[in-house]
Amino acid sequence: MTVLLTGAHGTVGTAVTAGSAYDHVLLDREPAPDELGDGSPHPHRDRETVVVDVGADGAVGDLTDAMTDHGVAAVVHLAGDPTVSATYASVERNNVRGTRNVLEAASRAGVETVVFASSNHVVGMYETEHAPALYDPDEGEEGPTVDHRSPIRPDSDYGASKAAGEAWCRLYAEREGIDCYALRIGSVRDPTFDHPFGDAERAVARGDYERGDGDYETAVARMRCTWLSRRDCAALVDACLDDGLDEGAEPSEDTVSGGVFEAFYGISDNPNSWFDIEHARERVGYEPADSGTDPSEPPRPRR
Repeated sequence: MTVLLTGAHGTVGTAVTAGSAYDHVLLDREPAPDELGDGSPHPHRDRETVVVDVGADGAVGDLTDAMTDHGVAAVVHLAGDPTVSATYASVERNNVRGTRNVLEAASRAGVETVVFASSNHVVGMYETEHAPALYDPDEGEEGPTVDHRSPIRPDSDYGASKAAGEAWCRLYAEREGIDCYALRIGSVRDPTFDHPFGDAERAVARGDYERGDGDYETAVARMRCTWLSRRDCAALVDACLDDGLDEGAEPSEDTVSGGVFEAFYGISDNPNSWFDIEHARERVGYEPADSGTDPSEPPRPRR
């Protein structure tokens, strides 16, 4: 089945296309660049892109046309401003309006499944309250376990915009019967930094600090909790698509129009994490292949 992938050329988008079993129509606001953010060749650079700015005036019509013209069965919606420090003006346009536009287009095009890239920052204030002890519960105060029933606690305009996107997903599940899966994604990185030492090593490469510094160790400890490997990212998205596209699947909750709404935490199998992944395991069969405990030291740089 064909899946429309919005924000296709970003870090999460390339992880999805690299590991998914589905065929994707790539949609982004610009054609693919030549390189990823880590300097490696961009895997989409020779692929066709449907160019649409999801937050623009007229985007609903363009998105609807893209879905109907390509016979799309489902949408994975990644487009938006991914910056935690983004301004309200940016997230209102790109994240809130953009998400609503995608959902409205899906409704008009008869698409019945949408996987939405939400964020761990929807509940980011739990981390703000308990960090850094939260990163290593064996050494410090044991923090909360945050699951799909925990109250949202955004830590930024960005986090609040993703919470708003989840609310619109719920609305379209209730009103239009679309199966919507909100993934509160943790830390996904480009291939060079796709490991628990990724953020710390990237900071070393920038000259921010050196290996072994306190800041380095804190960055590693956090990443061991929040890391979502690229292949686990694709596996979680596919698990949601499999569920939504299964005509025999039963809704997990009663909604007015029978649509599914689920919120899952997008992390790998990270023992120290405060985010729950058991709900995703039980509900859609998500089985992460990677763990924040591996490897025990930074991978050697690629030559």
